[in-house]
Amino acid sequence: MVNRLTLLFVILLAMPAGAIAAGGSQTLMHANNDLTNTASLRRGARNYVNYCQGCHSASFVRYNQLAKDLQLSESQMLENLMFTGDRIFDTMTIAMPADEASAWFGRTPPDLSLTGRSRGADWLYTYLMTFYVDEKSPVGSNNLALPGASMPHVLWELQGLQRAVFRDELDDGGNVHKVFEDFEPVTQGSLTPREYEQFVRDIVNFLAYIGEPVQLKRRAMGGWVLAFLLVFFVLALLLKKEYWSDVR
Repeated sequence: MVNRLTLLFVILLAMPAGAIAAGGSQTLMHANNDLTNTASLRRGARNYVNYCQGCHSASFVRYNQLAKDLQLSESQMLENLMFTGDRIFDTMTIAMPADEASAWFGRTPPDLSLTGRSRGADWLYTYLMTFYVDEKSPVGSNNLALPGASMPHVLWELQGLQRAVFRDELDDGGNVHKVFEDFEPVTQGSLTPREYEQFVRDIVNFLAYIGEPVQLKRRAMGGWVLAFLLVFFVLALLLKKEYWSDVR
């Protein structure tokens, strides 16, 4: 029983966070985000406020804590990042009423405070990178990571429009399935592909940060805890041998 639990623990440690959080079978793109990159987090906060916060709140995040973690002054926050809150200790809510948002999109856009933690950075990166034109969709676009998504491609002017190319493939039961092959460009965006990838990576980095702002401290503390447990284990083992030496 102990060996099985140990094996399970090792497997969970070895499994990437994105693979656990995504909960799907689609191949995820690697975000390669870096939470220690403060400049990326600042750009991600700017991108989020300008392109996401119009519909999506982050109600678990307060502006004053955001300023502290991103090393920004109160005046910088007021001028560049605070468009919905009047006070520095307000949370990142949206100005649009919930009933109006529901009428526009069919449902209230979700709060994104914990999305980075629940979905994982790789899923978020894949989601924002794989919108494609779909004339059958009510919003004119679809998504590989979340098929049938009700969210339109709000970043299309930056990325440009792309069309997904699928091929038909038979399974063992003789049923035909659509298998994604590649994207083909339809219109060019205002950013180059490399610039857009960095733009999305910064947003994902910011969402991963607000999902658990203390994770860097937690990881650093975890190393010390493991070191303490290792030393304690050695001391406990030596003490056990000393106790049992008289019994033998």
